[in-house]
Amino acid sequence: MIKKNLKYILPILLPLIIILLPADSFGLAGLTLVEQRVMAIFVMAALCWVLEPIPIYATSVLIIVLELLLISDHGLWFATNDTPQLQGHLLSQTDIMATFASPIIMLFLGGFFLAIASTKYRLDINLARVLLRPFGHQPKYVMLGIMLITAVFSMFMSNTATTAMMLSILTPVLALFGDKDMGKIAFALSVPVAANIGGIATPIGTPPNAVALKYLVNENSVSFAEWMAMGVPFVAVMLLLAWLLLNHLFPASVNAIKLDIEGTFLKTPKAWLVYGTFLLTIILWLLGDLHGMSSYVVAMLPVAIFSIFNIISKEDLKHISWDVLWLVSGGIALGLALDKTGLAARTIEAIPFHHFHPLVLIVGASMLCLLMANFMSNTASANLLLPLVATLGASMHSLLPYGGQMVLILSVTFAASLGMSLPVSTPPNALAYASGHIRSSQMLKVGVILGISGLLISFSMFFVLHQLGVIIN
Repeated sequence: MIKKNLKYILPILLPLIIILLPADSFGLAGLTLVEQRVMAIFVMAALCWVLEPIPIYATSVLIIVLELLLISDHGLWFATNDTPQLQGHLLSQTDIMATFASPIIMLFLGGFFLAIASTKYRLDINLARVLLRPFGHQPKYVMLGIMLITAVFSMFMSNTATTAMMLSILTPVLALFGDKDMGKIAFALSVPVAANIGGIATPIGTPPNAVALKYLVNENSVSFAEWMAMGVPFVAVMLLLAWLLLNHLFPASVNAIKLDIEGTFLKTPKAWLVYGTFLLTIILWLLGDLHGMSSYVVAMLPVAIFSIFNIISKEDLKHISWDVLWLVSGGIALGLALDKTGLAARTIEAIPFHHFHPLVLIVGASMLCLLMANFMSNTASANLLLPLVATLGASMHSLLPYGGQMVLILSVTFAASLGMSLPVSTPPNALAYASGHIRSSQMLKVGVILGISGLLISFSMFFVLHQLGVIIN
Protein backbone atom coordinates (compact mmCIF):
# COMPACT_ATOMS: atom_id res chain seq x y z
CA MET A 1 0.00 0.00 0.00
CA ILE A 2 2.87 2.39 0.85
CA LYS A 3 4.58 1.58 -2.43
CA LYS A 4 1.36 2.36 -4.29
CA ASN A 5 1.07 5.74 -2.56
CA LEU A 6 4.71 6.74 -3.07
CA LYS A 7 3.83 8.61 -6.25
CA TYR A 8 1.62 10.87 -4.11
CA ILE A 9 3.94 11.08 -1.10
CA LEU A 10 7.30 11.77 -2.77
CA PRO A 11 6.27 14.90 -4.76
CA ILE A 12 5.15 16.46 -1.45
CA LEU A 13 7.70 15.07 0.99
CA LEU A 14 10.96 15.69 -0.91
CA PRO A 15 10.21 19.35 -1.81
CA LEU A 16 9.20 19.99 1.82
CA ILE A 17 12.50 18.53 3.02
CA ILE A 18 14.39 20.75 0.56
CA ILE A 19 12.59 23.86 1.82
CA LEU A 20 13.13 23.00 5.52
CA LEU A 21 16.81 22.05 5.30
CA PRO A 22 19.42 24.72 6.15
CA ALA A 23 20.66 26.53 3.04
CA ASP A 24 24.23 25.32 3.55
CA SER A 25 23.11 21.66 3.24
CA PHE A 26 23.23 21.72 -0.55
CA GLY A 27 26.90 22.53 -1.13
CA LEU A 28 26.05 25.67 -3.09
CA ALA A 29 27.79 28.69 -1.61
CA GLY A 30 25.52 31.70 -1.08
CA LEU A 31 22.27 29.85 -1.80
CA THR A 32 19.34 32.17 -1.11
CA LEU A 33 15.88 31.31 0.21
CA VAL A 34 14.31 32.06 -3.17
CA GLU A 35 16.76 29.74 -4.93
CA GLN A 36 16.06 27.04 -2.35
CA ARG A 37 12.33 27.32 -3.05
CA VAL A 38 12.95 27.12 -6.80
CA MET A 39 14.96 23.96 -6.18
CA ALA A 40 11.99 22.50 -4.30
CA ILE A 41 9.60 23.47 -7.12
CA PHE A 42 11.95 21.88 -9.67
CA VAL A 43 12.08 18.60 -7.72
CA MET A 44 8.30 18.66 -7.30
CA ALA A 45 7.84 19.19 -11.06
CA ALA A 46 10.30 16.43 -11.96
CA LEU A 47 8.61 13.92 -9.63
CA CYS A 48 5.11 14.85 -10.80
CA TRP A 49 6.06 14.62 -14.47
CA VAL A 50 7.73 11.23 -13.96
CA LEU A 51 5.28 9.63 -11.51
CA GLU A 52 2.14 11.42 -12.75
CA PRO A 53 0.16 11.61 -9.48
CA ILE A 54 -1.71 14.42 -11.22
CA PRO A 55 -2.07 15.15 -14.98
CA ILE A 56 1.13 16.56 -16.46
CA TYR A 57 -0.59 19.79 -17.52
CA ALA A 58 -1.80 20.23 -13.92
CA THR A 59 1.83 20.03 -12.81
CA SER A 60 2.60 23.01 -15.05
CA VAL A 61 -0.25 25.03 -13.52
CA LEU A 62 1.00 24.08 -10.06
CA ILE A 63 4.50 25.30 -10.96
CA ILE A 64 3.16 28.74 -11.89
CA VAL A 65 0.94 28.99 -8.79
CA LEU A 66 3.78 27.96 -6.44
CA GLU A 67 6.08 30.48 -8.09
CA LEU A 68 3.50 33.22 -7.57
CA LEU A 69 3.08 32.25 -3.92
CA LEU A 70 6.71 31.58 -2.97
CA ILE A 71 9.08 33.54 -5.23
CA SER A 72 7.09 36.46 -6.65
CA ASP A 73 7.16 40.06 -5.43
CA HIS A 74 3.47 39.73 -4.47
CA GLY A 75 3.55 36.28 -2.88
CA LEU A 76 2.71 35.07 0.62
CA TRP A 77 3.73 37.39 3.48
CA PHE A 78 6.41 35.09 4.87
CA ALA A 79 7.96 34.62 1.41
CA THR A 80 8.65 38.33 0.88
CA ASN A 81 9.59 39.62 4.35
CA ASP A 82 13.19 38.43 4.77
CA THR A 83 16.21 40.65 4.28
CA PRO A 84 17.06 40.99 0.55
CA GLN A 85 20.53 39.46 0.99
CA LEU A 86 19.16 36.32 2.64
CA GLN A 87 15.96 36.16 0.66
CA GLY A 88 17.41 36.58 -2.84
CA HIS A 89 15.87 37.98 -6.02
CA LEU A 90 12.07 37.83 -6.17
CA LEU A 91 10.46 37.51 -9.59
CA SER A 92 7.84 39.90 -10.90
CA GLN A 93 4.34 38.47 -10.69
CA THR A 94 3.70 39.93 -14.15
CA ASP A 95 6.62 38.00 -15.66
CA ILE A 96 5.42 34.73 -14.12
CA MET A 97 1.82 35.21 -15.26
CA ALA A 98 3.03 36.26 -18.72
CA THR A 99 4.20 32.69 -19.34
CA PHE A 100 0.54 31.83 -20.01
CA ALA A 101 0.65 34.25 -22.97
CA SER A 102 4.26 33.84 -24.08
CA PRO A 103 4.92 34.32 -27.82
CA ILE A 104 5.70 30.58 -27.88
CA ILE A 105 2.14 29.88 -26.67
CA MET A 106 0.75 32.17 -29.38
CA LEU A 107 2.76 30.29 -32.01
CA PHE A 108 1.22 27.01 -30.89
CA LEU A 109 -2.25 28.58 -30.70
CA GLY A 110 -1.96 29.62 -34.35
CA GLY A 111 -0.97 26.07 -35.23
CA PHE A 112 -3.98 24.68 -33.38
CA PHE A 113 -6.33 27.05 -35.23
CA LEU A 114 -4.91 25.88 -38.56
CA ALA A 115 -5.25 22.23 -37.53
CA ILE A 116 -8.85 22.56 -36.33
CA ALA A 117 -9.92 24.48 -39.45
CA SER A 118 -8.25 21.99 -41.80
CA THR A 119 -10.00 19.09 -40.07
CA LYS A 120 -13.37 20.88 -39.94
CA TYR A 121 -13.26 21.61 -43.68
CA ARG A 122 -11.75 18.18 -44.52
CA LEU A 123 -8.56 19.66 -45.94
CA ASP A 124 -6.48 16.97 -44.18
CA ILE A 125 -8.47 13.98 -45.50
CA ASN A 126 -8.63 15.38 -49.03
CA LEU A 127 -4.92 16.15 -49.11
CA ALA A 128 -4.18 12.63 -47.90
CA ARG A 129 -6.41 11.23 -50.68
CA VAL A 130 -4.68 13.26 -53.39
CA LEU A 131 -1.13 12.86 -52.12
CA LEU A 132 -1.37 9.08 -51.63
CA ARG A 133 -2.56 8.48 -55.19
CA PRO A 134 0.93 8.45 -56.84
CA PHE A 135 2.23 5.69 -54.55
CA GLY A 136 0.40 2.86 -56.30
CA HIS A 137 -0.62 -0.41 -54.68
CA GLN A 138 2.61 -2.13 -53.65
CA PRO A 139 2.60 -2.37 -49.84
CA LYS A 140 6.06 -0.91 -49.31
CA TYR A 141 5.34 2.14 -51.48
CA VAL A 142 1.89 2.67 -50.01
CA MET A 143 3.53 2.64 -46.56
CA LEU A 144 6.10 5.17 -47.78
CA GLY A 145 3.26 7.43 -48.91
CA ILE A 146 1.47 7.07 -45.59
CA MET A 147 4.65 7.95 -43.71
CA LEU A 148 5.33 11.01 -45.87
CA ILE A 149 1.76 12.30 -45.52
CA THR A 150 1.78 11.67 -41.75
CA ALA A 151 5.11 13.46 -41.35
CA VAL A 152 4.00 16.47 -43.41
CA PHE A 153 0.75 16.81 -41.45
CA SER A 154 2.69 16.49 -38.18
CA MET A 155 4.80 19.48 -39.15
CA PHE A 156 1.77 21.75 -38.79
CA MET A 157 -0.81 19.73 -36.83
CA SER A 158 -0.93 17.95 -33.52
CA ASN A 159 0.98 14.66 -33.74
CA THR A 160 -1.83 13.03 -31.80
CA ALA A 161 -4.57 14.30 -34.13
CA THR A 162 -2.55 13.32 -37.19
CA THR A 163 -2.01 9.81 -35.83
CA ALA A 164 -5.69 9.37 -35.00
CA MET A 165 -6.68 10.48 -38.52
CA MET A 166 -4.12 8.30 -40.32
CA LEU A 167 -4.91 5.24 -38.21
CA SER A 168 -8.59 5.62 -39.09
CA ILE A 169 -7.62 5.72 -42.77
CA LEU A 170 -5.50 2.60 -42.23
CA THR A 171 -8.17 0.56 -40.45
CA PRO A 172 -9.64 -1.04 -43.61
CA VAL A 173 -6.14 -1.54 -45.01
CA LEU A 174 -4.96 -3.45 -41.94
CA ALA A 175 -7.95 -5.76 -42.35
CA LEU A 176 -6.49 -6.92 -45.69
CA PHE A 177 -3.48 -8.49 -43.98
CA GLY A 178 -3.55 -12.01 -42.60
CA ASP A 179 -3.17 -12.63 -38.87
CA LYS A 180 0.46 -13.72 -39.31
CA ASP A 181 1.39 -11.16 -41.96
CA MET A 182 4.23 -9.01 -40.57
CA GLY A 183 3.21 -6.20 -42.92
CA LYS A 184 0.34 -5.36 -40.60
CA ILE A 185 2.87 -4.52 -37.85
CA ALA A 186 4.91 -2.36 -40.24
CA PHE A 187 1.85 -0.35 -41.32
CA ALA A 188 0.57 0.07 -37.75
CA LEU A 189 4.02 1.25 -36.59
CA SER A 190 4.64 3.49 -39.60
CA VAL A 191 2.07 6.09 -38.52
CA PRO A 192 3.31 6.87 -34.97
CA VAL A 193 6.94 6.70 -36.11
CA ALA A 194 6.30 9.19 -38.93
CA ALA A 195 4.23 11.44 -36.64
CA ASN A 196 6.96 11.54 -34.00
CA ILE A 197 9.68 12.23 -36.55
CA GLY A 198 7.68 14.72 -38.65
CA GLY A 199 7.08 17.06 -35.71
CA ILE A 200 10.81 17.81 -35.56
CA ALA A 201 10.70 19.67 -38.90
CA THR A 202 9.02 22.91 -37.76
CA PRO A 203 8.95 25.05 -34.60
CA ILE A 204 5.23 24.26 -34.16
CA GLY A 205 5.52 20.55 -34.94
CA THR A 206 6.04 19.42 -31.36
CA PRO A 207 6.13 21.18 -27.95
CA PRO A 208 9.89 20.56 -27.25
CA ASN A 209 10.67 22.72 -30.29
CA ALA A 210 8.63 25.55 -28.80
CA VAL A 211 10.44 25.17 -25.46
CA ALA A 212 13.81 25.36 -27.28
CA LEU A 213 12.83 28.61 -29.02
CA LYS A 214 12.60 30.24 -25.59
CA TYR A 215 16.36 29.80 -25.24
CA LEU A 216 17.39 30.35 -28.87
CA VAL A 217 17.53 34.14 -28.70
CA ASN A 218 19.81 37.02 -29.69
CA GLU A 219 22.80 35.73 -31.68
CA ASN A 220 21.45 32.19 -31.40
CA SER A 221 17.94 33.01 -32.64
CA VAL A 222 16.44 30.70 -35.25
CA SER A 223 13.66 31.77 -37.63
CA PHE A 224 10.87 29.50 -38.85
CA ALA A 225 12.60 29.04 -42.21
CA GLU A 226 15.99 28.39 -40.60
CA TRP A 227 14.50 25.74 -38.34
CA MET A 228 12.93 24.05 -41.36
CA ALA A 229 16.25 24.25 -43.23
CA MET A 230 17.66 22.00 -40.48
CA GLY A 231 14.55 20.03 -39.60
CA VAL A 232 13.23 19.01 -43.02
CA PRO A 233 16.46 17.32 -44.27
CA PHE A 234 16.80 15.57 -40.90
CA VAL A 235 13.19 14.36 -41.07
CA ALA A 236 13.66 13.19 -44.67
CA VAL A 237 16.70 11.09 -43.74
CA MET A 238 14.99 9.69 -40.65
CA LEU A 239 11.84 8.80 -42.60
CA LEU A 240 13.88 6.95 -45.21
CA LEU A 241 15.72 5.08 -42.46
CA ALA A 242 12.47 4.26 -40.66
CA TRP A 243 10.84 3.05 -43.90
CA LEU A 244 13.79 0.76 -44.72
CA LEU A 245 13.87 -0.52 -41.14
CA LEU A 246 10.14 -1.32 -41.02
CA ASN A 247 10.28 -3.08 -44.39
CA HIS A 248 13.28 -5.10 -43.24
CA LEU A 249 11.92 -6.09 -39.83
CA PHE A 250 8.29 -6.62 -40.85
CA PRO A 251 8.05 -7.54 -44.57
CA ALA A 252 4.53 -7.76 -46.02
CA SER A 253 3.25 -10.98 -47.58
CA VAL A 254 0.46 -9.48 -49.68
CA ASN A 255 1.40 -8.20 -53.15
CA ALA A 256 -1.05 -5.34 -53.49
CA ILE A 257 -3.30 -3.23 -51.30
CA LYS A 258 -5.77 -0.50 -52.14
CA LEU A 259 -6.61 2.59 -50.15
CA ASP A 260 -10.20 3.77 -50.52
CA ILE A 261 -10.42 7.33 -49.21
CA GLU A 262 -13.62 9.02 -50.28
CA GLY A 263 -14.29 12.72 -50.40
CA THR A 264 -13.94 15.89 -52.45
CA PHE A 265 -12.53 19.31 -51.68
CA LEU A 266 -15.19 21.65 -50.35
CA LYS A 267 -15.75 24.70 -52.53
CA THR A 268 -17.69 26.98 -50.19
CA PRO A 269 -16.38 30.52 -49.55
CA LYS A 270 -15.30 29.55 -46.01
CA ALA A 271 -13.48 26.48 -47.30
CA TRP A 272 -11.56 28.61 -49.84
CA LEU A 273 -10.72 31.04 -47.04
CA VAL A 274 -9.32 28.14 -44.99
CA TYR A 275 -7.22 26.92 -47.92
CA GLY A 276 -5.92 30.42 -48.63
CA THR A 277 -5.15 31.23 -44.99
CA PHE A 278 -3.34 27.90 -44.52
CA LEU A 279 -1.17 28.55 -47.58
CA LEU A 280 -0.59 32.22 -46.72
CA THR A 281 0.46 31.42 -43.14
CA ILE A 282 3.00 28.82 -44.24
CA ILE A 283 4.44 31.12 -46.92
CA LEU A 284 4.76 33.99 -44.42
CA TRP A 285 6.46 31.65 -41.92
CA LEU A 286 8.99 30.65 -44.58
CA LEU A 287 9.65 34.20 -45.84
CA GLY A 288 10.13 35.96 -42.51
CA ASP A 289 13.30 37.74 -43.65
CA LEU A 290 11.42 39.44 -46.49
CA HIS A 291 8.37 40.85 -44.72
CA GLY A 292 9.93 41.38 -41.27
CA MET A 293 7.18 39.73 -39.20
CA SER A 294 8.25 37.14 -36.67
CA SER A 295 6.72 33.66 -36.77
CA TYR A 296 4.86 34.56 -33.55
CA VAL A 297 3.14 37.51 -35.23
CA VAL A 298 2.30 35.47 -38.32
CA ALA A 299 0.73 32.78 -36.09
CA MET A 300 -1.90 35.29 -34.95
CA LEU A 301 -3.21 35.80 -38.51
CA PRO A 302 -5.17 32.52 -38.72
CA VAL A 303 -6.43 33.13 -35.17
CA ALA A 304 -7.83 36.51 -36.25
CA ILE A 305 -9.12 35.46 -39.68
CA PHE A 306 -10.83 32.27 -38.51
CA SER A 307 -12.41 34.07 -35.55
CA ILE A 308 -13.67 37.05 -37.56
CA PHE A 309 -15.32 34.88 -40.23
CA ASN A 310 -16.66 32.34 -37.70
CA ILE A 311 -14.65 29.52 -39.26
CA ILE A 312 -13.61 28.59 -35.73
CA SER A 313 -16.67 28.91 -33.51
CA LYS A 314 -16.81 29.02 -29.73
CA GLU A 315 -17.65 25.30 -29.81
CA ASP A 316 -14.49 24.62 -31.84
CA LEU A 317 -12.43 26.41 -29.21
CA LYS A 318 -13.19 23.50 -26.87
CA HIS A 319 -11.14 21.26 -29.16
CA ILE A 320 -7.94 23.26 -28.75
CA SER A 321 -5.33 21.26 -26.84
CA TRP A 322 -5.24 23.60 -23.86
CA ASP A 323 -3.38 20.95 -21.87
CA VAL A 324 -0.45 21.24 -24.28
CA LEU A 325 -0.43 25.05 -23.99
CA TRP A 326 -0.47 24.82 -20.19
CA LEU A 327 2.27 22.18 -20.25
CA VAL A 328 4.52 24.41 -22.34
CA SER A 329 3.77 27.51 -20.25
CA GLY A 330 4.69 25.62 -17.06
CA GLY A 331 8.01 24.69 -18.60
CA ILE A 332 8.64 28.30 -19.58
CA ALA A 333 7.81 29.41 -16.02
CA LEU A 334 10.19 26.81 -14.57
CA GLY A 335 12.94 27.99 -16.89
CA LEU A 336 12.24 31.61 -15.97
CA ALA A 337 12.60 30.81 -12.26
CA LEU A 338 15.82 28.83 -12.73
CA ASP A 339 17.31 31.62 -14.84
CA LYS A 340 16.16 34.83 -13.14
CA THR A 341 16.79 33.69 -9.57
CA GLY A 342 20.31 32.59 -10.52
CA LEU A 343 19.84 28.96 -9.41
CA ALA A 344 20.70 27.49 -12.82
CA ALA A 345 23.93 29.47 -13.04
CA ARG A 346 24.85 28.63 -9.44
CA THR A 347 24.22 24.91 -10.05
CA ILE A 348 26.29 24.89 -13.25
CA GLU A 349 29.14 26.68 -11.46
CA ALA A 350 29.09 24.11 -8.65
CA ILE A 351 29.49 21.14 -11.02
CA PRO A 352 32.90 20.87 -12.77
CA PHE A 353 31.48 20.70 -16.29
CA HIS A 354 34.45 22.69 -17.57
CA HIS A 355 36.65 19.66 -16.95
CA PHE A 356 34.59 17.57 -19.39
CA HIS A 357 35.22 17.53 -23.13
CA PRO A 358 32.49 19.56 -24.92
CA LEU A 359 31.52 16.60 -27.10
CA VAL A 360 30.99 14.49 -23.96
CA LEU A 361 28.56 17.14 -22.72
CA ILE A 362 26.62 17.34 -25.99
CA VAL A 363 26.36 13.56 -26.31
CA GLY A 364 25.70 13.02 -22.59
CA ALA A 365 22.95 15.65 -22.34
CA SER A 366 21.28 14.33 -25.52
CA MET A 367 21.42 10.71 -24.35
CA LEU A 368 19.96 11.71 -21.00
CA CYS A 369 17.10 13.55 -22.72
CA LEU A 370 16.47 10.60 -25.06
CA LEU A 371 16.30 8.24 -22.08
CA MET A 372 13.96 10.52 -20.13
CA ALA A 373 11.69 11.09 -23.15
CA ASN A 374 11.10 7.36 -23.47
CA PHE A 375 9.65 7.13 -19.96
CA MET A 376 7.92 10.49 -19.62
CA SER A 377 6.47 13.26 -21.77
CA ASN A 378 9.01 14.60 -24.26
CA THR A 379 7.78 18.10 -23.40
CA ALA A 380 8.39 17.49 -19.71
CA SER A 381 11.88 16.18 -20.50
CA ALA A 382 12.64 19.32 -22.50
CA ASN A 383 11.14 21.53 -19.79
CA LEU A 384 13.43 20.00 -17.15
CA LEU A 385 16.68 19.86 -19.13
CA LEU A 386 16.68 22.85 -21.47
CA PRO A 387 16.92 25.61 -18.81
CA LEU A 388 20.01 23.94 -17.35
CA VAL A 389 21.44 23.12 -20.77
CA ALA A 390 20.94 26.71 -21.98
CA THR A 391 22.75 28.12 -18.93
CA LEU A 392 25.54 25.58 -19.33
CA GLY A 393 25.94 26.37 -23.03
CA ALA A 394 26.15 30.10 -22.36
CA SER A 395 28.86 29.67 -19.73
CA MET A 396 31.14 27.16 -21.52
CA HIS A 397 33.39 28.81 -24.08
CA SER A 398 34.92 25.43 -24.89
CA LEU A 399 31.67 24.57 -26.70
CA LEU A 400 32.20 27.32 -29.30
CA PRO A 401 34.35 25.23 -31.70
CA TYR A 402 31.51 22.69 -31.81
CA GLY A 403 28.64 25.12 -32.39
CA GLY A 404 28.29 26.57 -28.89
CA GLN A 405 25.04 26.95 -27.02
CA MET A 406 22.91 26.54 -30.14
CA VAL A 407 24.16 23.05 -30.98
CA LEU A 408 23.79 21.93 -27.37
CA ILE A 409 20.18 23.17 -27.19
CA LEU A 410 19.22 21.76 -30.59
CA SER A 411 20.81 18.37 -29.88
CA VAL A 412 18.83 18.00 -26.66
CA THR A 413 15.63 19.23 -28.37
CA PHE A 414 15.92 16.76 -31.24
CA ALA A 415 16.67 14.00 -28.71
CA ALA A 416 13.42 14.76 -26.87
CA SER A 417 11.38 14.01 -30.00
CA LEU A 418 13.34 10.82 -30.72
CA GLY A 419 12.13 9.18 -27.50
CA MET A 420 9.53 6.80 -28.96
CA SER A 421 10.43 3.30 -27.75
CA LEU A 422 7.45 2.56 -25.50
CA PRO A 423 3.66 2.92 -25.68
CA VAL A 424 3.88 5.53 -22.90
CA SER A 425 6.60 7.55 -24.67
CA THR A 426 4.27 9.61 -26.88
CA PRO A 427 0.51 9.90 -27.53
CA PRO A 428 0.97 8.61 -31.14
CA ASN A 429 2.65 5.49 -29.74
CA ALA A 430 -0.18 4.98 -27.26
CA LEU A 431 -2.83 5.31 -30.01
CA ALA A 432 -1.02 2.85 -32.27
CA TYR A 433 -0.48 0.37 -29.44
CA ALA A 434 -4.17 0.58 -28.53
CA SER A 435 -5.04 -0.63 -32.04
CA GLY A 436 -3.95 -4.11 -30.90
CA HIS A 437 -1.71 -4.79 -33.91
CA ILE A 438 1.62 -4.08 -32.18
CA ARG A 439 3.46 -5.66 -29.26
CA SER A 440 5.49 -3.41 -26.98
CA SER A 441 8.65 -5.44 -27.77
CA GLN A 442 8.23 -4.62 -31.48
CA MET A 443 7.77 -0.93 -30.73
CA LEU A 444 10.80 -1.03 -28.43
CA LYS A 445 13.06 -2.54 -31.10
CA VAL A 446 12.11 0.06 -33.69
CA GLY A 447 12.20 2.95 -31.20
CA VAL A 448 15.66 2.14 -29.82
CA ILE A 449 17.21 1.77 -33.29
CA LEU A 450 15.65 5.00 -34.58
CA GLY A 451 16.42 6.91 -31.37
CA ILE A 452 20.14 6.09 -31.36
CA SER A 453 20.42 6.46 -35.15
CA GLY A 454 18.60 9.80 -34.97
CA LEU A 455 21.05 11.12 -32.37
CA LEU A 456 24.03 10.13 -34.53
CA ILE A 457 22.45 11.71 -37.62
CA SER A 458 21.63 14.93 -35.74
CA PHE A 459 25.18 15.18 -34.37
CA SER A 460 26.56 14.71 -37.88
CA MET A 461 24.18 17.29 -39.34
CA PHE A 462 25.01 19.94 -36.74
CA PHE A 463 28.73 19.30 -37.19
CA VAL A 464 28.51 19.73 -40.97
CA LEU A 465 26.35 22.86 -40.68
CA HIS A 466 28.78 24.38 -38.21
CA GLN A 467 31.76 23.58 -40.37
CA LEU A 468 30.04 25.13 -43.40
CA GLY A 469 28.97 28.20 -41.39
CA VAL A 470 25.40 27.65 -42.61
CA ILE A 471 22.68 28.71 -40.09
CA ILE A 472 24.87 27.81 -37.09
CA ASN A 473 27.54 30.45 -36.55
